[in-house]
Amino acid sequence: MSDSDLSSSKLAAPSSVSPSACGKVYLIGAGPGAADLITVRGARLLAQADVVLHDALVTEDMLALCPQAERISVGKRSGQRSTAQQAINRLLVECAGKYRLTVRLKGGDPMLFGRADEELTALETHGIEVEVVPGITAALAAASAARQPLTKRGVSRSVALFTSSTAPEETQLVQMPVGDTLVQYMGGREAAATARKLLGSGFLPATPVVVVENCSRPDEKVQHLVLADLEQGLAAFSGPVLVMIGAALAPRPAVKS
Repeated sequence: MSDSDLSSSKLAAPSSVSPSACGKVYLIGAGPGAADLITVRGARLLAQADVVLHDALVTEDMLALCPQAERISVGKRSGQRSTAQQAINRLLVECAGKYRLTVRLKGGDPMLFGRADEELTALETHGIEVEVVPGITAALAAASAARQPLTKRGVSRSVALFTSSTAPEETQLVQMPVGDTLVQYMGGREAAATARKLLGSGFLPATPVVVVENCSRPDEKVQHLVLADLEQGLAAFSGPVLVMIGAALAPRPAVKS
C-alpha cells in the first residue's frame, strides 16, 4: 500500500475513542536504518500490523516488512515540531480506536530522542494498551560502523548522549553534557557550535572525533577528524549525521604484518 500523508488524515477527537473498543499500540524502534537491524520482535509485529505510522527516515526496505498494513508518514514538518507532534498523538489515539494492531515505527530506539514520553502519555491518558519494543540506537550503530568503541578501559568509562535541541523553546544547548565520550545526535551545523564550546572550555584541539552519516545504509559515510577541524569537516556531509567526540575514538595503531 502507498503511504498516506499526515496532513490529509482526518483526526478524530481523542475523547471519541472508547478504551474498551481500542486495539493495542506498539512503539517500535526501527534501528539505525538497515532493515535487517530491526529486532526479530519488531519485524514480527510489523508483519502483523494493521497500520504503521512511521518517521520520515524509515527506509523503504523497512516498510517492505509490512506490505499488508496501511502506512502513514508522520515525518516532522520543519518549523512546526510541536504542532506536528500533537497531531501524531491524536492520530495514534484515533488509529487505536479503528485497528487491532497499530505500530508507531521510530528510527533508532523509541526511548531516546524519540518523543516517546509524549506519545505514551497520550495513549495512557485514554486507557489504550501500549508496549515499547526497543531498537538499536544510532550511537551504538555508529560506533560499530566506525569500529570505535565508545568506552575504553583506562580511557573512557562514561558516555553522554545529547542533542542540541529537544523542544521548540530550546534553540541551543545551554550547558554541555559531561562524559568521557560525547555523542551528539542530529549533529549537522549544531555540532560546529559544540566544537567551539568544547574548545573554549579547555578541550584539546587534537581530541579525536568521528562523524557518521547515514549509518548502516548503503550510502554510509564515516570520517575521522579532530575537534579543531570538526566545523570545517562537517561541510563534507549533507545527510543525517551523528558526531562522536572523545579520547576513546582515537584510531588504533596499525597492526604490523
